[in-house]
Amino acid sequence: MAEVDQHEGEQDIEKKIEETRQRFKNEFLQDSTEKYDTRDLERLQTEDALVESYLSWRLYVVDDALKMIDESLQWRKEFGLNDLIESMVPKWMFETGAVYLHGYDKEGNKLFWFHVKLHVKDAKTALDKKKYVAFWLERYAKKEPGMPLTVVFDMTDSGLSNIDMDFVRYIINCFKVYYPKFLSKMIIVEMPWIMNAAWKIVKSWLGPEAISKLKFVPKSEALTYIGPEYLPPHLGGTDPFKYSYPPLPDDDFQTPIGDNGPIISEDDTESKEGELESRDALESIVPFSVTALMEQLAESD
Repeated sequence: MAEVDQHEGEQDIEKKIEETRQRFKNEFLQDSTEKYDTRDLERLQTEDALVESYLSWRLYVVDDALKMIDESLQWRKEFGLNDLIESMVPKWMFETGAVYLHGYDKEGNKLFWFHVKLHVKDAKTALDKKKYVAFWLERYAKKEPGMPLTVVFDMTDSGLSNIDMDFVRYIINCFKVYYPKFLSKMIIVEMPWIMNAAWKIVKSWLGPEAISKLKFVPKSEALTYIGPEYLPPHLGGTDPFKYSYPPLPDDDFQTPIGDNGPIISEDDTESKEGELESRDALESIVPFSVTALMEQLAESD
């Protein structure tokens, strides 16, 4: 009986995929195809897994998935992701070491590091910074298709001057819209005490699904999610890795890779059951500036 139900479920998904493709063609491609990259359109027509990732992220509601696909594909063309290469990103951005891929969490998910203290809000460089993040995400998506990421916001020694709400919302949107099913969890380490007051408001907005995906931890608890071999010493780990550029840090094969990603020991394996996908609530997880916090408090009065 279970096999029958599974077969019927697979057939339903196939129908949803075909419906999504047909409706996208009829409703979004009739007037013009110029707002999309033809290479992305080809992938949409040929890769079932891609279409299903949008559908599953939107709970198989085709209308919602179509809006997400439209927004995602327009963004991909705007940022020229299919042609975005290292030389197209300003060299100084790589040299800061503020953002990079390195190591794995205990579940075998690649770590995407954001060292917040190295980020300074500047409207003149905002677009370049967004392309910089897009470069890393696209690089990983091509190297490890279908494998999720764990984002680590290392807020050690950061302050209000490092908090850029527009940039953080963009990062959230990358996982919320542009790269469906890409996010395993977000670990926010050492959030400054001045931001703690915001947590009460944030928690009131979040459902249990989103809360289960967010991990606000002091550095003493970072080892709960990341083994010492991939944690820097200032967070209680033993990882000797020191970011430098050039070249790009490319440690994808530091850990043996199997069919399902990096091979880790049974002791380090944690079940992913119960890790539900967060969607619209993701926008609410970021640390708040004092101004934003006061505005929210005023509205709640």
